Amino acid sequence: MTRIVRKGLLLAAVSLLFAATEALACTSAIVSGRLTDSGRPMLWKHRDASDLNNKVERVTEVGKLSFVALFNSTDPKCEQAWIGMNEAGFAIMNTASYNLKADTVREMDHEGYLMYRALGQCRTLGDFERLLDSLPKPLRVEANFGVIDAYGGAAYFETDNWSFRRFDVDDTAEGYIVRTNYSHSGQKDGGYGYVREQNALTLLEPYVKSHTVSPEVFTEELSRSFYHSVVGRDFEKGADDWTMDIDFIPRYDSSASVVIEGVRSPEEAGSMVMWTVLGYPPCGTVVPVTLDNVPAEVRASTGGNSLAVLEANELKREVFPRTFDRGYRYIYLRALFNEEGTGISQRLERKNRELYKKYRNK
Repeated sequence: MTRIVRKGLLLAAVSLLFAATEALACTSAIVSGRLTDSGRPMLWKHRDASDLNNKVERVTEVGKLSFVALFNSTDPKCEQAWIGMNEAGFAIMNTASYNLKADTVREMDHEGYLMYRALGQCRTLGDFERLLDSLPKPLRVEANFGVIDAYGGAAYFETDNWSFRRFDVDDTAEGYIVRTNYSHSGQKDGGYGYVREQNALTLLEPYVKSHTVSPEVFTEELSRSFYHSVVGRDFEKGADDWTMDIDFIPRYDSSASVVIEGVRSPEEAGSMVMWTVLGYPPCGTVVPVTLDNVPAEVRASTGGNSLAVLEANELKREVFPRTFDRGYRYIYLRALFNEEGTGISQRLERKNRELYKKYRNK
């Protein structure tokens, strides 16, 4: 094999690896009820994924807890849950981690299967911990699992094939935890998402200080924000027409922003709400999902995709109009924001805030 060919193959491999790690990413947070305006804990996942088409479905099995969860549209049997809540007031999500795995297990990425199982049988954080302990090893996961329950439990479980490390929100002075695509118990400086983590921490800070964190802080601010902590600048407010898509919370590969508003006691379990934005979040509309009501627009429809995803994807084309030369790396900011306030994200944010008000005033 010639040196030129070897070099070409190496570059191709690096490119594929970069694409894979870029795609399998997320930004997330768990917030204690003492910091929220409703007194309820919250679980947020801004999902970045290789599958950009998601749906929400309800799952009911004999002998199992019923639940609703986010699934890939290409998962017709709904076997892998990516964030969800069940009738016992238990909720779970994950972010991929890239600095925990130190072995050679090849078959990985079983996080969705594990969360599906947890939603069907877990009522508490203790139940989930026992599940992790009891499952056959290797677990085939490398992830930060975020979990809340109806008894005040809220924690991340940084989990690899053989073990996990638990981080409880109540053990923090701040009352919340943010995780992206590295684990704090993992290899130092390994993984990804350090900039996105700092973006989220900076954007949350004023709401944490005033104890006014709400679901719309996540779906309408963090998941629509083009603040970049390294340069200390919010690109929404600049004069740029274009910018590169790197290390913002919303990315080309963002497929959903979901906030689960938990409960204060088991008696309230039925009142949990999963505030759901499907598709590229700056182009998405929020839909409230409950255990008893999964609106048609977020469920699978023609071709397996939800109507909410199809609508968001259509708008997304205006944000990433370049269809050549890696055009997906370049954001046309003026499609989202303009001085007149008529940009896609500006219009939808106003609409979504009204939807929040309307739902709460029912």
